[in-house]
Amino acid sequence: MSLTWESYRDRRDRLPRSGRHIVGQYDEESIVVYQAYRPAIGHFASENGYFGGEYFKFDRMSWIKTNFLWMMYRSGWGQKPGQEVVLAIKLQRTAFEEILSLAVPSHFIPALYATQAEWKQDLKGSMVRLQWDPDRLPNGEKLERRAIQLGLRGEILSRYAKEWIADIKDISNLVREQYQNVKGDYADLLVPRESLYLPNSSRDLTRLNLTIATDTI
Repeated sequence: MSLTWESYRDRRDRLPRSGRHIVGQYDEESIVVYQAYRPAIGHFASENGYFGGEYFKFDRMSWIKTNFLWMMYRSGWGQKPGQEVVLAIKLQRTAFEEILSLAVPSHFIPALYATQAEWKQDLKGSMVRLQWDPDRLPNGEKLERRAIQLGLRGEILSRYAKEWIADIKDISNLVREQYQNVKGDYADLLVPRESLYLPNSSRDLTRLNLTIATDTI
């Protein structure tokens, strides 16, 4: 898998200032998601092209992010203990669409659920959890724009880990190289080229509480 990189300044100028957006690198067949793990898990995945081995836990929720800079914030640019191996995962786009179709928000949204009891019941039985968190600048400062996280468990996690991945690339060295450029005005910082992603289904567009972009940052 070969990621397409660009200047952070170019990325910044193309994306909305606020709202809830799926931002990622994708084509007609796939979308790139990111995860960070300790070496025992991350190296197994990158060497074998799937998640498994002695240490990967299928009875826990595993979170994927489409937004590179949000992954950098979460992992501290691969500096946090247990998140030293940063992975770029090429996920089948049809699989990503299925994941989105099953996502249940992590908090109650009156426009989507008649009662909190209905939402709690849906959340309890869900295999995909949706969470919107503040997007981040390269130095970790918050933006008004929100970035998506998707928590996978049960059958969906198993299918993600073993069936739906087209490729896995360990980008830890590239992350460490670019971390040296996270200072000043980010003039030398390179990041994966990412664009706004909209689900195929208009129903998912509404249910995910996505924002239709009208402005840029």
